Amino acid sequence: MFSEINEKKWLLDQKRPFPVHTLRSIHEHMIVNWTYHSNAIEGNTLTLSETKVALEGITIGGKTIKEHLEVINHKEAILYVEEIVRRQEPFTESQIKNIHRLILKSIQDEHAGTYRKENVIISGATHIPPDFVLVSDCMEQLIHSYENWQTHAHAVERSALLHIEFVKIHPFIDGNGRTARLLLNFELMKNGYPPIVIEKEDRAEYYSTLYLAHTTGDAAPFIALITRTLVKTFDWYLRLV
Repeated sequence: MFSEINEKKWLLDQKRPFPVHTLRSIHEHMIVNWTYHSNAIEGNTLTLSETKVALEGITIGGKTIKEHLEVINHKEAILYVEEIVRRQEPFTESQIKNIHRLILKSIQDEHAGTYRKENVIISGATHIPPDFVLVSDCMEQLIHSYENWQTHAHAVERSALLHIEFVKIHPFIDGNGRTARLLLNFELMKNGYPPIVIEKEDRAEYYSTLYLAHTTGDAAPFIALITRTLVKTFDWYLRLV
């Protein structure tokens, strides 16, 4: 499943170091694109161009303060993930809470970076997340599972499994989807892969394959979606550099 990924990663690695200005423009595009699509999946109504403008500090008329904050916060969360990847820090619950704290900063400060203290259901899904009293234990187990995946699972599979299991626990009141996609890319970036953007046009497949993994344990379709998206991302990078 990952042979094409491995080949494209090798091809891209041969082109390193990338031209400075090309790398800067790729990074700027990535932040806008990732922020727009991740927020749009969750219902944010800012367009791609409006997201870019909001990231430049300009207020869009007719849009809520919350939608502007979601854009600004998401960029800060991306920069934080890049920093912990750069520092090669080990994966911890504290990092997850820090990412989530940035996502909900000034939106729901009382819940930012704090595991939920009540039960929730996931809209449109049949899977019911664990009781809130079990969340802390489930998250501790997720870290142990993640460490075990390091020994036998491909990096792309690990990133997908991390996303699947995190959302299955649904540890926070809000912001779980955005946090999950940041964690997915954390694992990819940590292993030398470019971050991927799950586009809002793929929202139906994204949710259906995710919920299939939660209800049947079959993660293959979700992993296939992540793999296909990564192949597309590699092709885009290879054209640019």
